[in-house]
Amino acid sequence: MTTDKQNTSIDSTSKDMMNNMPKNLMIPVLLLSLRGWNLHGYKLIQELSRFGFTSVDQGNVYRTLRKLEKENMVKSEWDMSTGGPAKRIYSLTEAGEAYLQTCTDSLTQYQSILNRFFTIYMDMFLPTSLSQRDDDKEEN
Repeated sequence: MTTDKQNTSIDSTSKDMMNNMPKNLMIPVLLLSLRGWNLHGYKLIQELSRFGFTSVDQGNVYRTLRKLEKENMVKSEWDMSTGGPAKRIYSLTEAGEAYLQTCTDSLTQYQSILNRFFTIYMDMFLPTSLSQRDDDKEEN
């Protein structure tokens, strides 16, 4: 039996894990979003939400974009063609494209590990498959 204190601790741990995930996955998602497109920061934040990032710290996104620009993975230009204030438009560089490929290779390996994890988890902790349960019913 779990107590309210234990449930609060579990909920807190889950939230911490979800909040850390964007830090790990934000860069490849930003780079992928820029592949073939020139986008401003607000649109990139919308893309992160579309990918499933539940809480996006806008300041962190812009800091990450500046870091990527310093590392020559993205470049930016000011767009003053709209009637409103100028917007910084980001685009992917060749170095960013290469890093995106490296990220993709790493994520593919990570996905393989996750697939194995969930297979083992389901085998250990979830009820047997429906077909096996149906077979068991027929035998009784």
